Amino acid sequence: MNAPPFVLAIPPTRTFEVVTSAERLAEITPAWSALWRRVGGLVFQHPEWIAAWWRTTPHQELRTLRIGLAWNGDRLDGVIALATFKRSGIRILEWAAKDHSDYGDALFAPDNDPQALSRLWQYVLDQGGFDLIYLNRLLPDASVRALLNPASRHGNALRPNHRSEISYRVAGPWQGGVKWFETLSKKARQNYRRGRKFMGEGGELCFRLLDADEPREPVLARVAALKRLWLARHGRVSDLFDEGSPVLAALVSVLAELGLLRIFVLELDGTIIAVSINFQQHGTMMAFVTTYDPEYERASPGMVLMIDYIQWSLDRGLAKVDFLCGGEDFKRRFATQSVTLWSMMGARGLRGHLAALADHANHVAKSWRPQRQPKAETPDE
Repeated sequence: MNAPPFVLAIPPTRTFEVVTSAERLAEITPAWSALWRRVGGLVFQHPEWIAAWWRTTPHQELRTLRIGLAWNGDRLDGVIALATFKRSGIRILEWAAKDHSDYGDALFAPDNDPQALSRLWQYVLDQGGFDLIYLNRLLPDASVRALLNPASRHGNALRPNHRSEISYRVAGPWQGGVKWFETLSKKARQNYRRGRKFMGEGGELCFRLLDADEPREPVLARVAALKRLWLARHGRVSDLFDEGSPVLAALVSVLAELGLLRIFVLELDGTIIAVSINFQQHGTMMAFVTTYDPEYERASPGMVLMIDYIQWSLDRGLAKVDFLCGGEDFKRRFATQSVTLWSMMGARGLRGHLAALADHANHVAKSWRPQRQPKAETPDE
C-alpha cells in the first residue's frame, strides 16, 4: 500500500509596499476592492474613492501618494491610504482624500496577524518622504488608534493631538419615521409644517429620491452653484464646488457605481430648492453634501428636506442617520447621539519635530487666551 504523498506547507510570504503612483494604484485596485469587501469598509477607504480624488485634486504638484500595503503572498491583507501635502515647506502625511473623507482609518483583514498594522506602519515610517504626521477624524473604534498603545515601540511616533471634531447621528428604537417625528419638540414639528405650507403656497412642493437612471449633472451643477453662494456669504472656499471643478462629480460617480448613492431633492414646481447627496451603507443613511436655495431661507427648506429624508430612511428599516463630520447647530438639533472624532500627530526628522513643537506651543498659547466660541481646527490654521 502506497503512503499518501508528503506535502510541505510553506507559509505565504508577508511583504510590505508603499504605492506612490497612479499607475500602481490602478494595478492593485482589484486586490484592494476585494479586501474592502471582506472587511466591510466605508466608502472613504475604497480604492476608487481615493483614485477619483487623486485624478481631480488641485495642486497635485504639492502632493504625493503614500499608500501602505500589507501583502500575504498575492493576497492583500492590509491598506493604510495616505498622501502627503507640502505646506510652508513642511511635508504633512495625512489621509488620502482627507478633505472629502469624514472618517479615516486603515483596512485590515479580520484574520490578520495582530502585529501586521504595527509592522506596516513601521515600514511606512522607514520609507520616509514626510516631516509631520497628522491623522484626524478617527472614530472611537478606528483600528489605527492601536498605534497609540504605550506598549507599542511606535508610541513615540504618534501621540494624541488636541484637535477633535464631532459627528451627530439620529438613532433610536422608533418603528418608522412618524414615530420619530412625534418625538421632536412641538416647535420643531410646527416649524416643519409651517415651512412646507409656506413653500407650498408658491407652487407644487415635492420631496423625492432621485432615480438611479436620471441625469445627475444638472443636480450637481445646482448643488455647486448653491454651495458657492453659501461659501461666499460665510467667507469660505472649497475646491469641491469651484466652477468647472470635476471633484464632486467624480466622487458622486464612485458612490453611484458602488450602488450606495441616494440623492434627495426638494422641488418647487420642478425647481430644486434643497438637495442632500447621501449614501447608504451598513444600515445607515449618511449625509455627504447638503445645501438649499437662500431665496427660500425663511421657510427653512434644508430643515424640511432633512426631516423628510430621515423619515424616509427610518420607514425603510435603516437603523441610523449619520450627519457625518461637523458640529453644525442644525445637525445637533435633530441628533440623538454624538461621537467625538479624535486625531493624532507624529514627527519624523528635525523639521517635523520643530513643526510639532510649534503646533503644541501654539495650542498652549491659545489655551491662555480668553475663551471664545470653539471651532474646528486643522493644521492649516
